[in-house]
Amino acid sequence: MKKILFLLITLCAAVPVFAAKEKPADTNESPAQVEADYTKAIEGRTANILKALDLTDTNKIAYVHDTVMAQWRGLRAWHDANDSKIKAAGTDTNAVAQIQVSLRQMHAAFIAKLSQDLTPEQVEIVKDKMTYGVVQATYNGYLQIVPNLTDTDKVKIMELLKDGREEAMDGGSQKEKAAIIKKYKGRINIYLDAHGHNVSQAYKDWGAAQKAKAKAAADEDTNATAN
Repeated sequence: MKKILFLLITLCAAVPVFAAKEKPADTNESPAQVEADYTKAIEGRTANILKALDLTDTNKIAYVHDTVMAQWRGLRAWHDANDSKIKAAGTDTNAVAQIQVSLRQMHAAFIAKLSQDLTPEQVEIVKDKMTYGVVQATYNGYLQIVPNLTDTDKVKIMELLKDGREEAMDGGSQKEKAAIIKKYKGRINIYLDAHGHNVSQAYKDWGAAQKAKAKAAADEDTNATAN
């Protein structure tokens, strides 16, 4: 049932599960304590990345640690300086794009730094950990929920999810990351609907099937207990 609920949240509600916000929340703590809490949080995230990479070279471990930590801090600083500008720009996509130029440059520089010491496969691990594995989880959900996907469909789904991951890596909060992934899920659904699928109906059919399975399992447990 936990797996079913996760897929329903990820696909039907279109809100992926992310970890705590990248920027610390407003509190009554002193600036020093807020900074200490933030450092502890990003050290934890970075430790999870290093664990997944399973590196043995101490110099490489230190390099990746410092590079990832610097990226977390850089993202926080960028959002602190620019989120209000983006909000003020509203629906002016050109203005928003101009504001985000420096963010894209920061992203490219980060990937380039990682690539100096990591293989492409290892860089993929970093990207996945920074977005909490949402690409594979959402991809697996599509495979389970939407029937008769072709190999071409699957390639397109993964391509769009990875595009979304690149953007979500730079999100300043859980809410922003979720909104980015939701946007790319929308693009996937449009693509699938245009290529012979009915995604909305597939969600409904899959949800009904899961409810039926859950009910059958519950009835079986009830009967077993009664006997």
